[in-house]
Amino acid sequence: MKLPNQRPLLVLAVALGFIPSLPAYDNFKVAVYCRAQEVTHMGDPAWLEARWKTISSQVHVDKVYLEVHRDGLIVPDATLQLAKAFFAAHHVAVAGGITYTVDEANRFETFSYANPEHRAKVKSIAEHAARNFDEFILDDFFFTSTKSAQDIAARSNRSWTEYRLEVMVGAARDLVIGAARAVNPKVKVVIKYPNWYDHFSGLGFNLADGPSRFDGIYTGTETRDAVTSAQHLQPYLSYNIIRYLENLAPGRNGGGWVDTYGSRTMDRYAEQLWLTLFAKAREITLFDFRGALTPFGPQLRGPWQNQGTSFSFDEMLKPVPQPDGSIVTPTTFARAAGVSFEAVDKVLGALGNPIGLKSYKPFHSTNEAFLQNYLGTAGIPMNIVPEFPAGDSIILLTAQAATDPTIVDRIEQQLVAGKKVVITSGLLKALQDRSLSRIAEIRDSGRVANVKSYTVGWNFIEGQRSVLIPQIEYLTNDSWELVSGIDGDSGWPLLHDAAYATGHLYVLTIPDNFSDFYNLPAPVLNRIRATITAHLPVQLEAPGKVSLFVYDNGTFVVESFLDEPVKVAVTVGLDHPQIQDVITGETIQGETRNSMVRWGQPPKPEKNAMSLTVPPHSFRAFRLK
Repeated sequence: MKLPNQRPLLVLAVALGFIPSLPAYDNFKVAVYCRAQEVTHMGDPAWLEARWKTISSQVHVDKVYLEVHRDGLIVPDATLQLAKAFFAAHHVAVAGGITYTVDEANRFETFSYANPEHRAKVKSIAEHAARNFDEFILDDFFFTSTKSAQDIAARSNRSWTEYRLEVMVGAARDLVIGAARAVNPKVKVVIKYPNWYDHFSGLGFNLADGPSRFDGIYTGTETRDAVTSAQHLQPYLSYNIIRYLENLAPGRNGGGWVDTYGSRTMDRYAEQLWLTLFAKAREITLFDFRGALTPFGPQLRGPWQNQGTSFSFDEMLKPVPQPDGSIVTPTTFARAAGVSFEAVDKVLGALGNPIGLKSYKPFHSTNEAFLQNYLGTAGIPMNIVPEFPAGDSIILLTAQAATDPTIVDRIEQQLVAGKKVVITSGLLKALQDRSLSRIAEIRDSGRVANVKSYTVGWNFIEGQRSVLIPQIEYLTNDSWELVSGIDGDSGWPLLHDAAYATGHLYVLTIPDNFSDFYNLPAPVLNRIRATITAHLPVQLEAPGKVSLFVYDNGTFVVESFLDEPVKVAVTVGLDHPQIQDVITGETIQGETRNSMVRWGQPPKPEKNAMSLTVPPHSFRAFRLK
């Protein structure tokens, strides 16, 4: 197909009048994804100019993704070329996009890759994108959920997971990447993975293959509201999934992707944006063009506003001075994004590379799904990795690690080397009949306890709500309870310690409802954090729903998801007597904490502790001094 000459289109775009851009952000790029439903209108220059002026006057944008297909709607070449010329005239980078859906309204109906007609359609859409762009991205839906007669026949006696993993590898190779490169040899094909990473394999997303097969990957970091959203994703996922996918494809994780849906307050939208950036995303994409134009209303104002929060609703309402001297009154979600970006950009340049407690997740593992996000929201810095992290002094293994047939041997090797391994009660249950008893005779009894009181050492602590936990059994004097949950006149381990050689095996008991981690009293969480993140330069002391993000250059961020101000403390090594607020320069002096080495001997200085207050739904960034 012969494409229209672009020069007249470019002249036309310039003639419409250049819209000056707000200043770029120092530490990241911003993109806007445009659905095919909107792109199809971009053949009308006046329609596009008016809407782009609204968006670009409220948030700086470096790039747009122009979608060529969604739900059977294919945008014509001429329209795509006109839109490309418009954005080029405004110094905005352009790439293509594809959403491989048949009907989103029908539970996001995907293509069937056992259907020859569907396969031909998928291939032609990729060719269409490659004709018009040197780069295009696949939105969330390059998976398959169909169970047609053709799918059932093609699956044969395999599980759905086995079948879908295989068929989608072939579809990527032959129908998308291969087809696109046959049309445009220099095209770059990027796959965007959605937020539900622990369920990927069941629908055909193959993380053992895709990140290396595609030219780049991208990350869905939208968590929306954990209560009202059907996915019930915890806020920490907006950070955690970026780090996980970065570990899958180092240097090729293009950025994070947040939509405007499902937030009861505007603060929740802002939190998703800046958590994505705390994970050091290189670019952040706003989904979508329509969403950036969505008006906001007073119902999105959180009741905690006017308390010095990181996101300021009042700041969002202020007129925005433009580069040409004019003033724009904010009206849409684009300005909410702009205010959020301006707030977080002030601290990102000071932060180093993220670090955390490494958690081994073998490919295609699904057990204790999304548990690391609950732990992260409870103040334990996480770092999910696809390879066993043998080099680290402390590691976390959830039930996902049970899919590794050598996992007990690997645990034993760590302990013999003098290291510490934290396993969850879920992994304990999965391994207790797989020779774990050669390390320690600890078992999940199959019974549960409803606990509300706790002991940490000799201290008795009363909780606010009951928590259901598995009853873990062990041999007296062979291993030891560090934290216990009490029900009536009996108790069971919440954090357990078994010495082996010169190492330690810790068992972390996971509540039946993962979110009950947030209901554990602060002293209980503090002891758990202090034990299993002792190798990190900073530990958090706080109630649940307060997160800690740690970096390799002596900086860290404390983020509160609570609806009221919270007093917290951080503990650091004795070589750091102070911490300094990255934004304000305020210095907080540490108080030395002592520990008792053994009975009859004087206490020994162990840590410095700094106390601070975090406003509701806000973050504070610090550096060690």
